[in-house]
Amino acid sequence: MIDPFGREVSYLRVSVTDRCDFRCVYCMSENMSFLPKVDVLSLEELDRLCSAFVRQGVKKLRLTGGEPLVRRNIMSLLKNLSRHLETGDLKELTLTTNGSQLPKYASQLVDYGIKRINISLDTLDADKFKQLTRWGELDKVLAGIRAAKDAGLAIKINTVALKNFNEGEIGDLIRWCGDEGYDMTLIETMPLGEIGGDRVEQYLPLSDVRERLEETFTLTDIDHKTGGPARFVDIKETGRKLGFITPLTHNFCEGCNRVRLTCTGTLYMCLGQDDAADLRTPLRASEGDELLDTAILEAIGRKPKGHDFAIDRAGESPALTRHMSVTGG
Repeated sequence: MIDPFGREVSYLRVSVTDRCDFRCVYCMSENMSFLPKVDVLSLEELDRLCSAFVRQGVKKLRLTGGEPLVRRNIMSLLKNLSRHLETGDLKELTLTTNGSQLPKYASQLVDYGIKRINISLDTLDADKFKQLTRWGELDKVLAGIRAAKDAGLAIKINTVALKNFNEGEIGDLIRWCGDEGYDMTLIETMPLGEIGGDRVEQYLPLSDVRERLEETFTLTDIDHKTGGPARFVDIKETGRKLGFITPLTHNFCEGCNRVRLTCTGTLYMCLGQDDAADLRTPLRASEGDELLDTAILEAIGRKPKGHDFAIDRAGESPALTRHMSVTGG
C-alpha cells in the first residue's frame, strides 16, 4: 500500500478497546464515557479486518487501547492473528500495555509469537504513580513488568515527559531501565481530547530534556528503527537505547508508515488529523472481502502528508477532540 506521498504503509495499530483500568491525566478525564459495547467490533471482525491489512502488505501489527488486555477474550484474537506469523506474511505482532494485566497474560503472549512489548511507565514513585494514573498501583505494574521479563519478552518502557511532574526523574528512569535491561522511549504529551486539565502545564519539549540529559549521559545518535516514529540514541553509561518521540518539537511525518484502526472499524490515516474511513460498513456488507479491500485502498489514497499538532497557550481546546484511547498512541 503506497500513500499519495510515496510512503509504503506497512504498520497497523489497532485499538481493540477504548476502555482502560487507569485514568492517566494526560490521556483521559477521570469520568470517561466509553463506547457502547454494541458499537464495538467483535474479535472475529477485528481478526478479519487485521487479516485484510496483512493481505495488502502490512508487516507489523500492534494492539493498543485503552488497555488492550482488559478486552474480554483478547487472547483468542492474538492466537488467531499469530497464524500470519507462522506463514511469514506478518513479521511482527506486538502490543502496548500499562502492565497491569501482565502477571496473568505474559506467558500466553510468548506462546502466540509476541517477542517484545511496550509498557507505559512514567514514574517509579508510588504516590506520584497513583496521582498520575488516578486508579493505578505501581506495585502491580512492576509485578507485570517482572512477569513479562521472566516470560522472555523484550521490554521497552514508554515514558511521557511531563513538566513539573517527572522531569526530575527521567535520569533515574534511564538508570533503572539500564539496570533491568530495558530500552526506553520518551514521548511528548499530545493534544488529544479533553483531560480536565491544562496541557500547556504538562508540555515538556524533548529538545530541552535531551540537553539536560547530555549533562549526565553520553548520547550517540544511531540509525535504529523499530517501525515506529522514535529517533534513537545509544546511552554509553547504561548500554541501552533511548528513543525520542517528538510530535511537537520535531514531527516525524516524512517517514510515516502507519495507520490506526479503532475498535469500531474506523481507520485514521493520521493520528493528528480528523479524516477517517468507515471500514465497518464494507466489512459487514458482504462475506467476501472485495468491498473491504477497496475501502482500505481508497483510505490509504487519502493519507495526509502530516499532522499539525500545536500547544501554544493556556485555555486552548485540544487539537483534536477524540481521546488518545480511541485510536491508541
